[in-house]
Amino acid sequence: MTSPSDPHDLLCELSALTTEAFRPELADIDRLPTLDLARLMNGEDATVPAAVAGCLPQIAAAIDAVAARMGRGGRLVYAGAGTAGRLGVLDASECPPTFNTDPAQVVGLIAGGPQAMVTSVEGAEDSEELARADLDALGLTPDDSVVGVSASGRTPYAVGAVEHARARGALTIGLSCNTGSALAAAAEHGIEVVVGPELLTGSTRLKAGTAQKLVLNMLSTITMIRLGKTYGNLMVDVRASNDKLRARSRRIVALATGAGEAEVEAALKATDGEVKHAVLALLAGVDGPTAARLLEESGGRLRAALAAATG
Repeated sequence: MTSPSDPHDLLCELSALTTEAFRPELADIDRLPTLDLARLMNGEDATVPAAVAGCLPQIAAAIDAVAARMGRGGRLVYAGAGTAGRLGVLDASECPPTFNTDPAQVVGLIAGGPQAMVTSVEGAEDSEELARADLDALGLTPDDSVVGVSASGRTPYAVGAVEHARARGALTIGLSCNTGSALAAAAEHGIEVVVGPELLTGSTRLKAGTAQKLVLNMLSTITMIRLGKTYGNLMVDVRASNDKLRARSRRIVALATGAGEAEVEAALKATDGEVKHAVLALLAGVDGPTAARLLEESGGRLRAALAAATG
């Protein structure tokens, strides 16, 4: 895909997008009282979950495909520009503390690089070549999954990333907020969450951004559940890197096992603070090294390790 070179062509393309549509009935919202504006905006936001719900079958299929590849050692890579790129970087950055993943396992690429997180990088979103270079730097494999994220579904960086990843044999997912998008067409799994025109014309950091955040939450969280990174709804792979997370670790072990404070502390000490190991040690009545071995043999899946320990 190439970006329209003529400004008129680009204007026509954008004017046809639902996410860019003008709503005449909102032309005087700047005259409304603040509380009325807040109610109006809240009502707009309330429509987003229903739009996401309409795409759940496509989202679930994409998650299963990602989990299968990550189970073989593949990576999950988000690629986007502007708000979409920032959301991908945000989701990726939260996986290590939440699921104890290697920082290289879930990666967020934003057009223009890290500086684009806080400032606009001129022309970066229009460059398919930049997307190809960013992905080549990762050394893509067929076990990797690349998610192009773009509200419009036509951003050259996102579309170029998906096209390049697909050519390299990686799994591809296209997440947009318009139907019939080039991004969805380029990907094996197209997810088009149509949230309608924005309160502020074309400001896709609003409903479109919320929709993308909800879908990215699902992609990463449910994939990690499928990979055995949780025990029930407990984050047993949490990385205790600060006081809050250390306290959360103790609470998770207590909730999972019903053990008292002293037992929890002893188990965490015996397992070098590894929550999953401590839970297994308490529930199966094994020592730290045995818990580590059982989990390694079970691919890190706590339920499977428990079954192996208890026969």
